[in-house]
Amino acid sequence: MLRIRLRRVGKKKQPQYRLVVADSAAPRDGAFIETIGTYNPLTNPATITVNEPKAREWLSKGAIPSERAQKILFGQGIGEPPVFTPKEKKPKEAAAEA
Repeated sequence: MLRIRLRRVGKKKQPQYRLVVADSAAPRDGAFIETIGTYNPLTNPATITVNEPKAREWLSKGAIPSERAQKILFGQGIGEPPVFTPKEKKPKEAAAEA
């Protein structure tokens, strides 16, 4: 399965990311198929560049973006808005018994 996700580059304490298409089994900074953009969170506002035709092409081929990649793509007008499901809270009965 193909994923669109962030690949960390840059020096220690100075992260920059590349938006890449990679196999879902590949490690975060491992092998990838193609770079489709960049993301620099340290600038104010964050610098984002995305090659829109390549991103749309990979999405049409079935590549699934990660949560952060989906948020970045949606911010650039590509793809659907991210849907986040809240975690269920644990009941507090166990804490009261202890």
